[in-house]
Amino acid sequence: MQNLYWKWQFKSAPYWFIAPFVICFIIFVFLPFSYSVYLSFTEWHGQETKTFVGLANYATLLKSGDFWQSIVNSVLIFLLYVPIMLALALIFAACLSTSWMKWKGFFRTVFFIPNITSVVAISFVFLLIFNADQGILNQILMSLGLLDEPIRFLETPWWARVSVAILVIFRWTGYNMILLLGGIQSISKSLYEAAKVDGANGIQSFWHITLPLMRRLLAFCTILSTLGTFSLFTEPFILTGGGPNMATTTPVVLIYNESFKNLNMGYASTISIFFFILMMILSLVQLRLFREHD
Repeated sequence: MQNLYWKWQFKSAPYWFIAPFVICFIIFVFLPFSYSVYLSFTEWHGQETKTFVGLANYATLLKSGDFWQSIVNSVLIFLLYVPIMLALALIFAACLSTSWMKWKGFFRTVFFIPNITSVVAISFVFLLIFNADQGILNQILMSLGLLDEPIRFLETPWWARVSVAILVIFRWTGYNMILLLGGIQSISKSLYEAAKVDGANGIQSFWHITLPLMRRLLAFCTILSTLGTFSLFTEPFILTGGGPNMATTTPVVLIYNESFKNLNMGYASTISIFFFILMMILSLVQLRLFREHD
């Protein structure tokens, strides 16, 4: 009997170790997600009784100009910042992996600090920088003679998107740099030594060795950036409030407006579920494309 007890203890030990994660996942992820799925089929404004409406919310969503505008905004912001951010992150990582670079630890810390700094604090700083009348950016550009009148960064649709893109570049370049730096350091030094023997310079080695071998990691960073772009909330919410004219309203900002401003909980849940499905499909497509390219 005692042997059976100890055998059961031995076989059940792994399940006891993963039990805390499973319990937390069910309570904080699975149950809220399931409740959101249920709410997406109802009309509920937070206080009165929920009314089951079937697929009416989804039909409204598919015909909603606001939702598709938020998707377009996310795509435009993605195109504005992701290529620049990944290019900068790759260049910085390549420089920090060289032997001639000094103070590597200092520069890694400096580049990574924006990512661990409060995004609210950073957003308020950029809110002051992009201010049309007293903002330091306009003052510098005008003092250099590059502008005759200040740019309304946060008051025009195009410049509002550019402002959000600049803020995201500042915050996430260091994070992607650390990821890419780990990938570059895993490349065998013998490849660079062989290229040097064959007469290749630093740029040629980077283009023909580093870049091809970093393709999978760049794909990973691109997928993370895609999900992050469509999930942007704090940056556009603080900088522009989603404006002007919904130019920086992302799907998450739209969900916030529908749920906490309009108290349309059922419709907000519908946006959340549809957004989740859309992001899952987009991620799978990106993975498939990069896999086929490899």
